[in-house]
Amino acid sequence: MNRWHAWRSARARPVSAFLSQPEPRTIGSFSRGRQLIAGNFMFAGSLVEDTENTIWRLPHRNAGFDHEVQGFAWLDDLAAVGDAAARQKAQAWLADWITLYGKGAGPGWTPDLTGRRLIRWINHAIFLLNGQDGDHSRAYYQSLAQQTIFLSRRWHSASSGLPRFEALAGLIYAGIALEGMEGRIKPAISALARECSERIDEEGGIPTRNPEELLEVFTLLNWSASALAEAGRMAAKEHLTAIERIAPTLRALRHNDGGLARFHGGGRGQEGRLDHALATSGVKSGAPDGLSMGFARLHGGRTSVIVDAACPPTGSHSQNAHASTLAFELTSGRRPLVVNCGSGASFGADWRRAGRATPSHSTLGIERYSSSRLGRRKVIGGQERELLVDTPTDVRVQYLNEDEFQGLIVGHDGYLSTHGLTHIRRLDLSHNGRSLAGEETLAAIEAADEKQFEKALDRSKLQGIAFQIRFHLHPEVDATLDMGGSAVSMALQSGEIWVFRHDGTAQLSLDPSVYLERGRLKPRATKQVVLSGVTVEYATRIRWTLAKAQETPNAVRDLERDDSAELT
Repeated sequence: MNRWHAWRSARARPVSAFLSQPEPRTIGSFSRGRQLIAGNFMFAGSLVEDTENTIWRLPHRNAGFDHEVQGFAWLDDLAAVGDAAARQKAQAWLADWITLYGKGAGPGWTPDLTGRRLIRWINHAIFLLNGQDGDHSRAYYQSLAQQTIFLSRRWHSASSGLPRFEALAGLIYAGIALEGMEGRIKPAISALARECSERIDEEGGIPTRNPEELLEVFTLLNWSASALAEAGRMAAKEHLTAIERIAPTLRALRHNDGGLARFHGGGRGQEGRLDHALATSGVKSGAPDGLSMGFARLHGGRTSVIVDAACPPTGSHSQNAHASTLAFELTSGRRPLVVNCGSGASFGADWRRAGRATPSHSTLGIERYSSSRLGRRKVIGGQERELLVDTPTDVRVQYLNEDEFQGLIVGHDGYLSTHGLTHIRRLDLSHNGRSLAGEETLAAIEAADEKQFEKALDRSKLQGIAFQIRFHLHPEVDATLDMGGSAVSMALQSGEIWVFRHDGTAQLSLDPSVYLERGRLKPRATKQVVLSGVTVEYATRIRWTLAKAQETPNAVRDLERDDSAELT
């Protein structure tokens, strides 16, 4: 149906002018733009080096590569460079797209990609049309009209959530900007209002519980509200209310370095994008008390701790979700210290699967088991996905606020059906942010749990239930075993020194780990602190601390930050 409507739309009468043009709000990467000009094409974990062909005619592309480039987000990167060479590349690639795909062919004719593409074409119109002759300009306007008509007919077929928000935001942009498309604005405003009411909950969260996806939705809502205001129109009440609800939630999911917590398939977000989006929204409300989209936040001094403290997404919303219940991340100042491995989706199916498992998160896991299991495959948006099944259904949270610290006690039942055990985690962060104390408990609480635990012990031939508590470290952390192997010292590039200690009831090791992030060719090597043990009793407790060394000052000058290489 998308193909048929794309072909039909190609017969549309061309638009000849802009009625108005929203201010460009997309933020590109200068370094990525320079790489594109040099012929280094890095998309969906694949690098293609080619200086002869346009981006559409590159050899050795895969489906993920094609999907990513069809949205034209790379146009932001070329515009960030903004010189003649960047403009010539952008204009040549745009013209070639119209030649190859302008009549409705190719993989880019889906509502979400079309919405994403329209926003970029309209945002960067001056950049794209500067110096172009009449034939190129007419082809550009005709394609804009075709894509807008297609989107007005097919936005409802986009998957609910981010894809539909992209489609509707693109339709609003085009309706405002293009001559003859004004009639599409009102239906799009109403549809976006319904989507906000149905997909943004009262706490400002979304069903996938993916912080980066929430930021993308928030950004699209900001853009479309601003574009409507500039055109003398008003966004719907539901639209504006959604912005007001999301902003405090994003503040709660923001680490002290400005990056997002990496959970359920989301990354840290593009540098500066979160703060820019929050400032643009005009919403001044701070992070709320209690949970935000199922995450708990502790903060003190320069330290922020964010904990996954709710049940994971289920059903189709779990297609990218992780078995991360009770995992946490810790950032000190501008430096991440304890992290989760992240999403391995850009490195292939095996890495994607590994990144979703509990051992890839900074929490306790029972050997060979995740707190949620991957189940049946389901086709979603034309792609086969594995959904989470047998997930925790009871996650409880209790906040603590004492004179010396703030903390929380959280527990989940993800191992109840398999081992009869409940994992309970207590975290206490000192008010000055210099110390995080943790306590992990595995307990069979009810009589039925004890029977299930005994069955698990029998399966182990009474050898006990093996478990590991993992603390994955950021790649820039320099970690070494210390004090005869009883502690781990961790040096941050800011000069801070943190020391990990434990109570001796488990075995401490410093093992290899990986840090998975988009924009790189392969996972980055890093390390993880691991406490390993075996439980043979109805209750087992392990205590640990992560604290700044005494000689580390409360405040440090941390002004320099190396830009990570894009193609490493």
